[in-house]
Amino acid sequence: MKIWVSGASSGIGKAIVNEALAKGLSVVATSRDAKKLQLLSNELNSGALVVSQCDVSDSKSVEEFYKKTFSSEGPDALVNSAGITVFKNAAETSIAEVDGIIKTNLLGSVYAIHSVLPSMISKKQGTIINISSVAAIKVLKGSSIYSATKAGLLQYSRVLREEVREHNIKVIDVLPGATETPIWDEKVRNRHKDRMMKPEDVAAFVVELLTGSGNMVAEEIVLRPVTGDL
Repeated sequence: MKIWVSGASSGIGKAIVNEALAKGLSVVATSRDAKKLQLLSNELNSGALVVSQCDVSDSKSVEEFYKKTFSSEGPDALVNSAGITVFKNAAETSIAEVDGIIKTNLLGSVYAIHSVLPSMISKKQGTIINISSVAAIKVLKGSSIYSATKAGLLQYSRVLREEVREHNIKVIDVLPGATETPIWDEKVRNRHKDRMMKPEDVAAFVVELLTGSGNMVAEEIVLRPVTGDL
């Protein structure tokens, strides 16, 4: 199985790459940060790993990457893990920050999905996993735009899922709660890391979803620390 993981240079995306390789999958890992991708490649040193710079917030970047990397046959699975945010109230969030979050979290996932769908439809199989957030379903102050992008992606997935059932394509949304990744400020991570989930644990769960067989699919999954949200 060949999978494409976006946002692969850190956090949950990086952990998914590591776990997928450990389970014998072939991985194409993308990020907008070429230096971090090279470090990832050097660290994992696997012949089953291909790294490629791709800014999912830019539709042309996605299109060029896809044509160069996959040619006529796309990946068996896509994991949308690229995501950014700022922890600010709506009135304090700049338009530049609003645009960046929407383009990466919502449009970036849509662009990636749009690129893989023709091949998956042609093959009559495929899996799309969106790493969303509990922010899609819960009110979290200081995360208005982030929450809007995750809620938008969740609803997009729900419609897409119904449209591609006939093509045997699985669309899965994973909504993690607080996870110890660089999306959080270092001070916050240090203060709450004992209550946060580990990206490696989320990754193990996601790869299990990817490698499952049969016609059963878990469509929307909420993952939270046992102690609940922060």
